Amino acid sequence: MKLPSGKVSEDRKKIAAEIAFVLIASALVYFEYFYTAAPQRPRPLRQRRRRGLCEQYSTIQQSAHGRSRKAAGHNRAALDPTLHMEAMLVTESLEYSGSGRNIFSASSAPVVTIPNPITAARPKPGLAPVVVPCPPNCPPPPPPPPPPPIDLKFFGVETTADGTRQAFLLHDDSVFLASAGDVVLRRYRVVSIEAKSIRVEDMQYKNTQTLPLLTN
Repeated sequence: MKLPSGKVSEDRKKIAAEIAFVLIASALVYFEYFYTAAPQRPRPLRQRRRRGLCEQYSTIQQSAHGRSRKAAGHNRAALDPTLHMEAMLVTESLEYSGSGRNIFSASSAPVVTIPNPITAARPKPGLAPVVVPCPPNCPPPPPPPPPPPIDLKFFGVETTADGTRQAFLLHDDSVFLASAGDVVLRRYRVVSIEAKSIRVEDMQYKNTQTLPLLTN
């Protein structure tokens, strides 16, 4: 069955118009996405602050240069290049009058008497050092300072099966169990242990002290 020629031509025109519309729309979309300038991104806050600081520094520097130039011009204008002969004559009329010593002559130096030392600063080897006697009513020398107290606390005794006594010692928050002859904290040596006291030697100061048993 053949269609009329007029209807075929109308269909072709419609198809051509639709194709043309599609092409135009595609071209517009392509131009919109690929040829339109992308919007500028806002600069980060750090760059804006840096640029502001740079502009502020340049402004301050320019104002400082301007003030220094003005001050230099003012100082130059205040200078007087005139030669004042009166001041020069006053300076030439001055005469040097020192204390009588010629600084360019060694013989004009005053004679200084140096007293003889009482004792030699460095005694010769083999000689006994000179002992200065103490004047009357001389106070005796101060005694040596007492040794520090032993920093241990004795708070209990334990007796083992063989009869050996062991002492419970406390230092700050640390507890030690020591027998006679043991060394605590690399300094304190337990000499003897009794029921209510122990004797401890401070090996650093060569001193022995008795620690009583602590009671509640």
